[in-house]
Amino acid sequence: MKIPEIIRVRSAHRPGSLARVLDVIAAAGLVVEGLHAVTRDHLWTTWEITLETDESERVDRVLAQLAELPNAAVLGRSDRVFVEHRGGKIEIRSRQPIKTVERLRDVYTPGVARVCLAIQADPERARELTWISRAVAVVTNGTAILGLGHIGPLAGLPVMEGKAALMAELAGLSGVPILIDETDPQKVIDVVTAIAPSFGAIHLEDIRAPECFEIERALVERLPIPVMHDDQHGTAVVVLAALLGAAQRSGVDLQGSVVGQIGLGAAGLGICDLLVKYGVRRVLGADRNPSALERVEALGGEAADLARVMAECDVVVATTGVKGLIKPEMVREGQIILALSNPEPEIEPDVAIQAGARYATDGKVVNNLLGYPGIFRGALEAGATRITDAMLIAAAKAIHELATGDALVPSPLELVVHERVAAAVSAAAAQAP
Repeated sequence: MKIPEIIRVRSAHRPGSLARVLDVIAAAGLVVEGLHAVTRDHLWTTWEITLETDESERVDRVLAQLAELPNAAVLGRSDRVFVEHRGGKIEIRSRQPIKTVERLRDVYTPGVARVCLAIQADPERARELTWISRAVAVVTNGTAILGLGHIGPLAGLPVMEGKAALMAELAGLSGVPILIDETDPQKVIDVVTAIAPSFGAIHLEDIRAPECFEIERALVERLPIPVMHDDQHGTAVVVLAALLGAAQRSGVDLQGSVVGQIGLGAAGLGICDLLVKYGVRRVLGADRNPSALERVEALGGEAADLARVMAECDVVVATTGVKGLIKPEMVREGQIILALSNPEPEIEPDVAIQAGARYATDGKVVNNLLGYPGIFRGALEAGATRITDAMLIAAAKAIHELATGDALVPSPLELVVHERVAAAVSAAAAQAP
């Protein structure tokens, strides 16, 4: 897995100096993800350079080579990422100042007793009188963190904090990380059920397949509040949005197409499920795991293998994590290919195009962040008890409609995206029987 390495280099403030530094980095086969001038005077500029790498030893070699340049000095690695995480990324604050005894008596004892009794008499008033209408539990057991795998719940906490921070920033929600140190699905289900009264919705995150399916299904059945496993449904929403854009751009009828999904983990099965619900004529799923093939058939898809998917499908989506899995000779003329594994796709988009694909892209455009903040906000605003397929499809259409220019989907940092998604989800919830 590629992660950012940040180095600090001081270069002479004259023409060509920075170029020589970047030439050394390029010669080492490293990609510059960011370049920022930290300080500058009439003699020197200090640069913070973000590199994408999966080999720290390669960065060591680059630093040694940079140190030999006459026009540069290596200041070392930056701990910018760690600085931004120090103390955590989220906090809870009072929504109103408590500066007087009168205010204290209102928000705490004895005044709060009146509110408690009002909720006891009418539990629905909790949505009005507490944070429940904005509160989302972000739950993991640490068994499938990012591309890192089973690293445990504590090591996954920075990801859950990140999800919560983005919910707050983009949708005005209060996300609360919940770590469950348990791999038994039934115990996870019981823990989440027990804490659910504190929240208005449950966001399941980074829980490995197939346990994630059992956990989500049971919680949806048990709890009277929205529950969503983002790895499945958040991914599926953004993939559907991207496919709507690719199909429109290519002049293809998505619902009338044959779509193949390669890789039937949590994301792959979520994608198949949503495409079937959207009305795609045929959905083929390929995976080496027989139980995964059984699952895709249970969803209304067809079990297949890699060769059959590439031979029969008009649209191909891949979420396998296997770099280079799709060979150029497998590409059929006119196919749409979304190779979504990060950091290395199953086939590079330019290679797929050269091999005959009508349209191709990779996982850099498909970001769950486009979906989940607005989905949860819309569900909470509507007072929905569950997140339906209609709500997910409405979210995908809203994302698709906001794409401009050559982009398949809009930037996840555009606030209007999350507002529109929330509105679309809320409207879909209101139309539910």
